[in-house]
Order: sequence, then structure tokens, then C-alpha cells
Amino acid sequence: MTQAIHRPDWVPASGHQLRMSGVHFDALRVQGIRGEEVAARLGRLTGDDAGPVVWQGTGPRWMYFLLPPRTAGDRAWPLDVERYGTRFQVGFVGVPALNGHTWPLMWQSRPTPTAPFVDADRLYEALGAGRAAT
Repeated sequence: MTQAIHRPDWVPASGHQLRMSGVHFDALRVQGIRGEEVAARLGRLTGDDAGPVVWQGTGPRWMYFLLPPRTAGDRAWPLDVERYGTRFQVGFVGVPALNGHTWPLMWQSRPTPTAPFVDADRLYEALGAGRAAT
């Protein structure tokens, strides 16, 4: 796994802030255990260099997978995946700082120089929507 510190300009220096999807990134949101399983599978597929994945620990728990801007609408995602940043739904996504108190948001996987965003093809595979996921 890449250990290099990489803080894109949309990641706050402290706490957490809302960022508009479709501008800084597109986001795919998956709920609960399914989201956690997909994040773990994505980590395995990428050698633990998956790119930015945010875990929201309140309510039903959500996993947000942050893709490059204007890319979430490029394919048909599984029905349990919500898209943000496309013509279908624009919204705000909470982004935590890389360090410090950020509850209820935490990084499941941080952005890195080699993975500043989640790769859509790998995520599609991790969701089980492409070829068999590992």
C-alpha cells in the first residue's frame, strides 16, 4: 500500500466539510455491510491502494466511493448504488480531514498520489457488476 501523504485541495485541513459532487469528484454510495464488503474487495483488487473511500458511521452506515468528476454516469451501476455528480443526482458529500477528529466520517481508504480517485473499472468489478470479483 502507498504510504505517501496526498491531500487534494478538496480535502479539508481539519474536521470535515461538505463538497459538491460533480465538481470535486463524483460519488457512488453503497449502504451498510454491502458497502463495507465492496470497499474490502476493492482494497484487495488494488493492493490496498483503492483511492478515496469515505465511511459514514451514523444512521444506516454508508460507504462513499469518490471517482473523478463527471465519470459516475458513464455506465449502468447496480441498482443498490446511488450516484452523485451526474445528471441524475447532484448533492453534497461529507469529506473528512486526513487526520484528527472527523466523526462521524472516516477514511476507509485515503487518496494517494497513485490513486487520487477510485478507479471506476475496479469499483465496477468490486461491486460484482463486471467479471467475477475476488
